[in-house]
Amino acid sequence: MNTAAAPARRAAASAKSEQRIRDILRVGREVFAEKGYERATTIEIAQRLGISEATVFTYFSGKRELCVRVLGDWYDEIIAAMQANLPRERSVREQLMVFVETHLRLFLIHGTGLCALVLSEGRSRGQALGESFLPLQRRYTAPLMDLLARGQASGEVRADVPLRLLRPMVLGPMEHILWEVVGQPDKPLDLAATARAVGEMAWSAIAAPEAELAALRALRSELREALARSGA
Repeated sequence: MNTAAAPARRAAASAKSEQRIRDILRVGREVFAEKGYERATTIEIAQRLGISEATVFTYFSGKRELCVRVLGDWYDEIIAAMQANLPRERSVREQLMVFVETHLRLFLIHGTGLCALVLSEGRSRGQALGESFLPLQRRYTAPLMDLLARGQASGEVRADVPLRLLRPMVLGPMEHILWEVVGQPDKPLDLAATARAVGEMAWSAIAAPEAELAALRALRSELREALARSGA
C-alpha cells in the first residue's frame, strides 16, 4: 500500500469538495435571485450543475441552510466593499454619502433578485428565513454604526439620539428606494442622483445642529495654524 500518496489524495479530494461547494453557492445565488426562496428548489440547482440533488445534500442540509449561506456570502461582499470604500480621512458627512451610494449600488448591481429576497424574506420573523437574518443584519449594519459612533464622538452627528434610532434614519430611506426598484424593475433609476438625494436627506436628519458651525471653526483654526507656521 502506497501510504505516501494518501495525503495527496486527501488534498485532491478536499480541493474538489471546496470547488463543488463554490459551484453550488454560485448557482444557488442565481436560482434564489431569479425565483426567490419559495419557488427555488435544490433539484433545479443540482440540474443546472449537472449533479444529483443528493450531492447538494452532501454539503448542505437543505434549501434553508443553502440560502442562508448564499445570503451570508453576499452580505460579506457588501460589508467588505463598504469598509474598503469609506474615505475615513474625510468628514462624516462625506463618508455617509459614500455609504449610501455604495449600499444602493451593491444591492442593485446584480439586479433586483437577491435584493427582493432580502426585503421580502428577511424583514419578518414569520417568514421562512426571518430568524436567520438577525446575525446577518447585525454584521451588515456594523460599518454604519461605527460611522455614526465616530460622528457623535467628533460632534458631527447629533448626540441627543441613541445610535439604534439614528440607524433607521439612514437605512429607512434607502430601503424605501429599494422597494420601489423591486416593485418597478423596468423603471429607469439615476443611481448617482438618487444616492445624493437620499444621502442629503439622511444627513439633514442626523447632523448635529452645530456641526456646520463646528466645521467652519475647525477650518478657521487650521488656517490660523498654517499661517502662523508660514510666518505670515
